[in-house]
Amino acid sequence: MSTLLVRDATLLATFDDGGREIAGGGLFARDGVIEAVGPSTTLPKDADQIVDAGGMVVLPGLVCTHHHFYQTLTRNLPAAQDVALFPWLVAHYPIWARLTPGGVRSSTAVALSELLLSGCTTAADHGYIWPNGACVDDQIDVAQEMGVRFHASRGSMSVGRSRGGLPPDEAVEDESEILRDCERVIAEYHDPARYAMTRIVLAPCSPFSVSPELMRKSAELARKHGCFLHTHLCETVDEERYCLEHFGKRPVEFAENLGWSGPDVWYAHAIHVAPEEIVRLGGSRTGVAHCPTSNMRLGAGIAPVLAQIRAGMRAGLGVDGSASNDGSHLLDEARHAMLLQRVAHGAAAMTARDALRLATRGGAEVLGRDDVGYLAPGMAADFIGVRVDGLATAGGAVHDPLASLVFCRIPNVDLNVIAGLVRVRNGELVDVDLPELLSHHNRLARELVGR
Repeated sequence: MSTLLVRDATLLATFDDGGREIAGGGLFARDGVIEAVGPSTTLPKDADQIVDAGGMVVLPGLVCTHHHFYQTLTRNLPAAQDVALFPWLVAHYPIWARLTPGGVRSSTAVALSELLLSGCTTAADHGYIWPNGACVDDQIDVAQEMGVRFHASRGSMSVGRSRGGLPPDEAVEDESEILRDCERVIAEYHDPARYAMTRIVLAPCSPFSVSPELMRKSAELARKHGCFLHTHLCETVDEERYCLEHFGKRPVEFAENLGWSGPDVWYAHAIHVAPEEIVRLGGSRTGVAHCPTSNMRLGAGIAPVLAQIRAGMRAGLGVDGSASNDGSHLLDEARHAMLLQRVAHGAAAMTARDALRLATRGGAEVLGRDDVGYLAPGMAADFIGVRVDGLATAGGAVHDPLASLVFCRIPNVDLNVIAGLVRVRNGELVDVDLPELLSHHNRLARELVGR
């Protein structure tokens, strides 16, 4: 058995039901599970590994509920810098259709490296394009090597332009093949157990790229195997017009009629949702991945996330794809979430602690996890440490160390531990050759776009 002791944090924020914040706090874990949390003087004195958290705020690992890892290969394309979602997608689809297994692996490693350094310990990715032999297995292999808790989406697109969809025909798959591969991936990788490192999500891309039949059959298949469901919904007014023209329904009604609401479903974005729809979705405990940076970047709008939370929807944060963000900094996403709600609703709309709760407990609830998101005995030993004695928080952490993580601009976390194993130490990735990864990745990005 392996034990881990973290002690003498400037502040340990548990995000438990009581919202405990412990000055001089720490925790003790055994085999990746927390056994004790409290003042350091109350914890065991010895362990196989001891982390001195002096000068740090320690808090639960952050949970990313929406990303597109492969897009780290196509950030900042000139043709897509200043356009809204639909033309942005049209500019990218032909490039993404040339993805290779090697490109998927490299982009996954780059995205996970960014997420780890920005405080993420559990990540959900929405991969929905699998050309040229690429598959979700490539992502899972990399996530396992890097030690990240991973909710991998077997996403899909099946309706190309010739059938009235938005993506080109060369970017879509046959629906029977999609469903067969969903069965395979679930059988090989889905782990429903507590503390699972890998879970599978079924995730048709959007109403404008898959058929209603695929949406319905995906929901039936996911529920047969106890998997969660994820899709884009209500991101733009263009999507709303598409649904009205093609299905005679607004996006939420369209999804609900196909079985796409409930405590095992979450939507990405959900910006353009009517008040009565929010009430219905709250009643069904449907979830939402709030992606404020991407929403600002694409001019998509400000999501009514406060109303969604009040109605009972499960809400967490996502960084969205790295071609619409164009980064994977999850702690920064919490900052943007707070600031954007203040733009819409005033200075008291969202506090720093509210934003961090979205990034921790909120994200865990969205993904259906009862083992991550807060620090308490019996929870996974997934936590991060951020130094608050440096330049970024100078003059701020002395007043409120926890809030300084949101009000101040934190470059990266200093400590990231997943299942009791250190993945970031002293601000550096463990067991990742970052210069080599970046050199390889940039070469692949040039080749992909150049072709």
